[in-house]
Amino acid sequence: MPSVDDDLPSGLGPEEFSARIFGTAGPRTGEGLELAPFRGVRFVPEVVGDLGDVTMPPYDLIDEAAAMRLLAGGGHNIVRLNLPRAAGEGYRAAGDRLRRWLDEGALTIDPVPALYVYEAARGGAVLQRGLIGGLGLRAEAERVVLPHENVFPGPIRDRLALMAAANANLEPIFLVYEGGGDAARIVDGAAAEPPLVEFGADDGLTHRLWRVTDPALHARVAADLRGRQALIADGHHRYATYRALQARHHAAGDGPGPWDAGLALLVDSTRYPPHLGAIHRVLPGLRPDEALDRARAVFRVTGFDDEGAALDALAAADGPAFLLGGGPLHLLTGPDPDALDRSMPFDHSPRWLRLDTAVLDHVLIGNLWHVPENENAIEVVHDDPAAAIVRARRAGGTAVILNPLKTEDVLAIAGQGERVPRKSTSFGPKPRTGLVLRLLDPALDERP
Repeated sequence: MPSVDDDLPSGLGPEEFSARIFGTAGPRTGEGLELAPFRGVRFVPEVVGDLGDVTMPPYDLIDEAAAMRLLAGGGHNIVRLNLPRAAGEGYRAAGDRLRRWLDEGALTIDPVPALYVYEAARGGAVLQRGLIGGLGLRAEAERVVLPHENVFPGPIRDRLALMAAANANLEPIFLVYEGGGDAARIVDGAAAEPPLVEFGADDGLTHRLWRVTDPALHARVAADLRGRQALIADGHHRYATYRALQARHHAAGDGPGPWDAGLALLVDSTRYPPHLGAIHRVLPGLRPDEALDRARAVFRVTGFDDEGAALDALAAADGPAFLLGGGPLHLLTGPDPDALDRSMPFDHSPRWLRLDTAVLDHVLIGNLWHVPENENAIEVVHDDPAAAIVRARRAGGTAVILNPLKTEDVLAIAGQGERVPRKSTSFGPKPRTGLVLRLLDPALDERP
């Protein structure tokens, strides 16, 4: 697999590029699913203050306005490391800042390797609980770590430049697996004790962290995970960046090291099922009346005056369905079967061809609306349909509101080596960035 830098392969479609990055072959650096303990790097509350003020959501959920708010909220916010360009700084400056915060005592390195139990809760309800550790990187062909989306060069180049400059994993990716075994019992046992860290954040959640340092428990977790598969729920570009950084080190002759793993949260979906939300589209350059006129050629159209009623009708729809906003609300249902046959690709499974996001991409966006597939022409909004509609109205464009995919469809498609269309899934709750970091320092690598 090539490294990803200025020599990034060009002229590849997303499928081929993703296959190259995720790897149809690669060095076998372990057996099965692995989550290794590490010496975590954490903020020191006595120095930086409230952890809710210095942590943030994942970087790709932060727009410019949110970044400015985070920068204004505190001098030690993780945004200064994870999105340094928001502060007008480069990646080298972010790496220097990380080392300065360590020297000044704003960040500390835990004394012994640990797995970390992370929990997100609302009130008394636990929404998510899982293990944070160093995820062993595996070529996709090994069928251990399963991607379900394609990736693109730009975000990988960006994250690789930052990861190399910081020599660290600054935020965990998020994976789910079907467990119910010993690892789940260890997670819940740790969470029965007082937490190492507990704080509320502006997302309305309470975030808690525990540290598991007993090597005997680490061995039990390793034994339980070894024969399992994990699905990347969030963080495909960061996982691909882990793979690219691993390839770079191996090409340089560095051999085994901390670059053979990447920071990850692993959640047992049988104990703590993730929330799977939709990712809505905003097309700022497509007028709502034009979008609706073209859609009528293929879809049955129903108008709505009330947003709540329209969303209820979308949720109740059987088969591909989309709610258009930006102007008056219209529900699209019952696409013409002949139009689907003409527009949909032939090299996918029947399950894939029924996905709403596949129909959206190929029938509406590609065939009827002729909108280019890039971030300038298509914006995304996670989970919140009202926010997507407001953004479309402000831009004079069109919002497309979708139902969420079904988790069983995503798992089945990934399990047979297919990808769902890009920006199809919004798994959550996503782990809080800045709660624990991982240095890529061989001196801290505790593997036997």
